[in-house]
Amino acid sequence: MGKYTLECLGCGSTLKEKFVLSCSHCDALVRSIYYSKTLRIRNLPGLWRFYDWLPVDGASEYNGAPLTYKSSELAKELGLKNLWISFNGYWPERGAKLKTCTFKEYEAAVTLQLAIELGMGSLVIASAGNTAKSFAYMASRIKYPIVLVVPKRCLPDVWIIESAENIRTLVVRDGDYSDSIAVAKKLCAIEGMVYEGGARNAARRDGLGVVLLEAALKMKRMPRHYFQAAGSGTGGIAVWEAALRLRSDGRFGRSLPKLHLSQNLPFIPMVRAWKAKRRELFPEDVANPNVLELIIARVLSNRYPPYAVKGGVYDALRATKGEMYAVSNQEAENAAELFESLEGIDIVPAAGVAVDSLLKAVETGKVKKRDSTLLNITGGGEKMLKDDFATQEIRSVEISKDASLEEMVEALK
Repeated sequence: MGKYTLECLGCGSTLKEKFVLSCSHCDALVRSIYYSKTLRIRNLPGLWRFYDWLPVDGASEYNGAPLTYKSSELAKELGLKNLWISFNGYWPERGAKLKTCTFKEYEAAVTLQLAIELGMGSLVIASAGNTAKSFAYMASRIKYPIVLVVPKRCLPDVWIIESAENIRTLVVRDGDYSDSIAVAKKLCAIEGMVYEGGARNAARRDGLGVVLLEAALKMKRMPRHYFQAAGSGTGGIAVWEAALRLRSDGRFGRSLPKLHLSQNLPFIPMVRAWKAKRRELFPEDVANPNVLELIIARVLSNRYPPYAVKGGVYDALRATKGEMYAVSNQEAENAAELFESLEGIDIVPAAGVAVDSLLKAVETGKVKKRDSTLLNITGGGEKMLKDDFATQEIRSVEISKDASLEEMVEALK
């Protein structure tokens, strides 16, 4: 019988496939519905201890998991009594050992395990940085063939700590993250190539959802507030879905965490739409051809996020009575410096965006002194990791965003 089914959030259809990005009737997201309604902790390494709520039949040797701890110094600075941090990066003395310094490792581990079990062909992944290096790292460990499609401006962010012969990378020299997604989808006309799916991939979201599961165990309940930066918003959707499962369990509270999601000025399409109380993203919201030159958190540059789609960011924000924030480059840099000076570890720009949104929420009274709050540091510890390991850029071949399928095939040879 298995342990889950996939359900279309548009029409409610139950889908027979274990990997599908949408049903044949509508464009909504599909969600994993697990038969087990109780969070059971397995005697397995890392994120696999949440095995019952992951869409796989086995577990790899990967042992990465969030480091969740109660903040003292940042909490003191902000006057908060119950601030918790989910640190997802490299901080070995505290037990955090993510070799890519990003929480995207969780989605990569789960997606690749599922791909192995289903005998899928070479996965094609579009990314602006963190997802690419996470899939590269995980695929290199298990020798699974993948193809990465990355904007040229983001290539310096796609580093690994070991060579990966089974990974091929196409660099889009004249496009951004959204152009890379279009190229990735086009590539899948080639036999044996499978588009990994981004936010539409329920396995990815369930992998990211372990951030909340781990925190709820440490905190003994779900937090009242949850803070994270959002490019596609996949992590926010994942936390909402994980919260729904925890609510069904009954031991972690009935109230869903209020989502506080943030974007990097001047590229704030979801912030604009949410502030205007509309589900749709307008062309003027996403029309910015130089976005990768304008924001420091380049991983937040998705021009076509799953915002309006049923089950997407808009619905997650509505269901949790959420908030969205716009954060400038300077604010993000200042927040990252503040975090490092107080907590003792460096963080990536996107995490700096999230920290600043917490500062804004405290300043405006949206978060009260005693509110239980979870801050997701989506990446950090790069300074320490690069002291401990030699990193290298992934070998790649440049193509145009308008390249023909034949040109892409030739580039992959």
